[in-house]
Amino acid sequence: MRTRCYLFKSMERTSFLRGVALVLALLGFNFSSFAQTTPKVTSEVDTTSIKIGEQVKFKVIVEADSTDQVIFPEGQTFSPLETVEAFATDTTRKNDRLTLAKIYALTQFDSGSYKLPMQRIEINGQGFFTDSLRIDVATVPVDTLAQKMFDIKPLIEVDKSYLNWWKWFLGILGALLVIGGVLYWFVFRKKPLSEEEKVALLPPYDRALLELKKLEHSKYLIQDEYKQYYSELTEIVRSYLEEDVNVSALESTTDQLIDKLELMTDAGELELDKETIVQFKRILQTADLVKFAKSKPDTSVAEQDRKSIEQIVIKTHDALPEPTEEELMQQAEYQEELERKKQKKKVIIAVTSIVAAFVLSTVAAIGYYGWEYSKDTLLGHPTKELLEGEWVSSAYGYPPIILETPKVLKRQKVKLPPETKEAIKEIQAFGYRSSLGLFTIAATSISMTQLEEPKFEVTVEQMMKNFETMGAKNVITKEEEFVTISGVKGAKVYGSGKFPVPESKELLRGKYAMILFGGKGFQQNIIVTWLDGDPYAEEIVDKMLTTLEVKTEI
Repeated sequence: MRTRCYLFKSMERTSFLRGVALVLALLGFNFSSFAQTTPKVTSEVDTTSIKIGEQVKFKVIVEADSTDQVIFPEGQTFSPLETVEAFATDTTRKNDRLTLAKIYALTQFDSGSYKLPMQRIEINGQGFFTDSLRIDVATVPVDTLAQKMFDIKPLIEVDKSYLNWWKWFLGILGALLVIGGVLYWFVFRKKPLSEEEKVALLPPYDRALLELKKLEHSKYLIQDEYKQYYSELTEIVRSYLEEDVNVSALESTTDQLIDKLELMTDAGELELDKETIVQFKRILQTADLVKFAKSKPDTSVAEQDRKSIEQIVIKTHDALPEPTEEELMQQAEYQEELERKKQKKKVIIAVTSIVAAFVLSTVAAIGYYGWEYSKDTLLGHPTKELLEGEWVSSAYGYPPIILETPKVLKRQKVKLPPETKEAIKEIQAFGYRSSLGLFTIAATSISMTQLEEPKFEVTVEQMMKNFETMGAKNVITKEEEFVTISGVKGAKVYGSGKFPVPESKELLRGKYAMILFGGKGFQQNIIVTWLDGDPYAEEIVDKMLTTLEVKTEI
């Protein structure tokens, strides 16, 4: 949902860090009284004054029993100071007591006086706290006389980085190689022909003679298989006559086939002598007796019949008239048509294979990831692309708001109304709006002219009025406490409603969340809006809020 992020005048900070720490420390003292020996926690720093970028060595010393479980703080728990390195724990044993020493290297890149907060040391599930310390960070002196100073340059637009173009290139190249490989394998590749395929490609005359030679070297006669021998013999000659002489020989009886040959001879279509036709009729009749009457001629007769059939094939081939030029063209066109059909069949197989692979991969993806995720991955989804893109971590405004976002927030020009100039010293606003995903992010730091605490209820009331002015309907508001990872407390206002789309009268169901921080003389807020029912936007908001850190001391 497209909504505009508005800046508000004030916020309220409800932080009880010191009180909570004190209560926990008291509880830790009460519980420890039941242990055999009370653990002891002390801390120290090597210096309380550094320059920008220099490091402070913060050392925590724990004296405990050898059976105690000690857990030191980890991560960025020293805010507003930043953790550079956490060194390995140094352990010293004396009798049944252990002395554990842990050193942290801390730094800060802004000048000022910073409070190193108390750190919680957990011993057997009980919390012990170190002392809080004050660290002064001084600026590096700059000789303005020897080095000329210049004004800060204005912001400039930077073209989108195309450093990942090679990933797209490799992906497209890989897909093209796969498609090309499939087309080559199924369409263009000339597969080696089997022996049967080579024989099938021979002309009918050559194929008939070759098959007769194979029959000569067969073992049918040796194995007394006369029926198989004569079946193959007659099939060879009938197939030849059907293909080369163009007579329906395979489906004809012996008498019908002989009649057709005699008619063709009388018509001058086939120049065969009567003796050849009579000999052919005798062989066919012998084959019929062998196949149907279980007759068994002598082996020499069977061998002679094969030789006679070979001569009949040769004589029939020689008796055929030479094909005319028109017949040769028809044969060439027929062969080309056969070749086109083969190519078409290969293309169909290749396309079918690609489609089948795509369908199977799509079904597998839907089964594993679900329909919505698979559809959004294939067709694209604005907030999904934001979620899975390269995130940016940056600090915005002063006091800084440290936040990781899918896109960098751009500085917004804010013109203060005359009636607010007495209360507001400066507003630093940063924002991002997705024109497609109806997703907005805004971060604002406000410096006040008076050192007074902000009032959160006024900010929330102003935000509701802004929603109403925009034309929002049925806005629901909820409030709860918000705590950053480093322990900074603030307030969270969130809810849902129907909000107008910019440059449109349409109302869409959307959600919003506003995080409020502040202290004497300043206030900070982060507001996010998104379309209701968008799971990727929900993930973005959750991920952003887990990275949110603020520095609440000026």
